[in-house]
Amino acid sequence: MNRIDEVTRERWILDTFPEWGTWLNEEIEEQTVEEGNVAMWWLGCTGVWIKTPGDCNISIDLWCGKGKRTKQVKEMALGHQMANMSGGRKLQPNLRASVAVLDPFAVRKVDAVLATHYHQDHMDVNYAGAVLSNVQEPIPFIGPQKAVELWIKWGVPEERCITVRPGDTIKIKDLEILALESFDRTCLVTTDGVENIRGTCPGDMDQKAVNYLIKTPGGNIYHSGDSHYSICFAKHGKEHTIDVALASFGENPVGVADKMTSVDVLRMAEALQCKVVIPVHYDVWTNFMADLNEIRVLYRMKKDRLNYRFHPFFWEVGGRYIYPHDGEKTEYHHDRGFQDCFEREPNTPFCSIL
Repeated sequence: MNRIDEVTRERWILDTFPEWGTWLNEEIEEQTVEEGNVAMWWLGCTGVWIKTPGDCNISIDLWCGKGKRTKQVKEMALGHQMANMSGGRKLQPNLRASVAVLDPFAVRKVDAVLATHYHQDHMDVNYAGAVLSNVQEPIPFIGPQKAVELWIKWGVPEERCITVRPGDTIKIKDLEILALESFDRTCLVTTDGVENIRGTCPGDMDQKAVNYLIKTPGGNIYHSGDSHYSICFAKHGKEHTIDVALASFGENPVGVADKMTSVDVLRMAEALQCKVVIPVHYDVWTNFMADLNEIRVLYRMKKDRLNYRFHPFFWEVGGRYIYPHDGEKTEYHHDRGFQDCFEREPNTPFCSIL
């Protein structure tokens, strides 16, 4: 049979997706974290994987889903947070721009699954199901009340879920998770279906979203979820030692306020008194994609005049960052390979051909 006769859409999908196969799963499993360090991988959106010297592995906001895939539907669902905040009805053109770098069904070892909030690009039913099927230990699913309710609705056993509110702490191996206040005001205009919230007092943010401070032997990592800018970042910065902070950055379309701007990212880092700030989330939605040069230029303009004690780090999806080993770096580049060049005789007609 000709190979072309074997081609099907299903075979193409299985051969191609996820785009990285199990490469990153294998890299994480093989990584040994030296004492006094902590390793992190960016999984896209605000998803991160954290690994410690004691081999503690946690995921935060790992999402393996999709954006818009057809123009056949013309309007946003009534009650969607973007429809609520903007009053708009036209379909939001948020196609997924970044690739899937982790295979959720190849995860065999994880010590906790964390979610900052319950929006669809921060939790994943496929990952939840894969963990329940493939991870032998009864590891916990940790999040605010609305996230836990969604996990249970999907079929995660209630006894496996831990509901957290600001101030709660959970110790796992050589890592400690501290839940903190979230400033994700988009959550406050998110309704369960169609609901008129005009003129009403917003619901309890602590039930919908939290930020996390992950305390590790290598330093403390602040995950801000989808928080907007808040003056209370300064409260967190005074109450806690923060080494690395993740900020949800994006170019907000006219009529919505969902991501931090470049100015907000720098203000957040200054208020938190962190050492490194890493913008995330800008990668994933085509209609929110932003230019990192904004942060780069503004940082250079302000750092000396405002005496900044931090610097930004510009990551790539799928990339590894080890703190404090990589603490002075400002840019990430994937492994370029060819480290073994000329260790064997090249197979070329003559040396100077290239």
